[in-house]
Amino acid sequence: MVYKIVKYPDPILEQKCEPVTAFDTPELQQLVADMFETMYASKGVGLAAPQIGISERITVIDCAPATEGEPNPIVLINPEVILKEGKQVGEEGCLSIPGFREDVSRAKKAVVRALNVKGETIEVSGEDLLARAMQHEIDHLNGILFLSHLSPLKRDLIKRKIKKLIREHEWD
Repeated sequence: MVYKIVKYPDPILEQKCEPVTAFDTPELQQLVADMFETMYASKGVGLAAPQIGISERITVIDCAPATEGEPNPIVLINPEVILKEGKQVGEEGCLSIPGFREDVSRAKKAVVRALNVKGETIEVSGEDLLARAMQHEIDHLNGILFLSHLSPLKRDLIKRKIKKLIREHEWD
């Protein structure tokens, strides 16, 4: 099932999500499958549960659509970044803030510890786009949008443009 993407300024996007406690259930497996389906349908490389209105610490990532590489679906449940190295600056966008892309500084390499759908501990290491995607999606689980990484001037400009789109009923 493809979910509707929750758009900014919906409050769920700026709330810290609850940890997942029930693993290896049909419900969790279906939610993860639906999240991948929603992410692919939206042409994204990552999707966090709050972006579909669910305040749980679940994210799915697959950089293949952006890199034209082989699919590499990654599920991170209750993730935490345990290592960051280096620095990269690159254009970032967000399915919850469509139409807006800005340069954001992130770690070039990131290592994340998380649980899989069975509740087993995994570690995922990534560089460049994968590192960026993991950091972006984990930010979502902590109620942080990529707008928070912009200068106050750029952030306010985007927020004003979104308010105008809302007033003109062009932001549903």
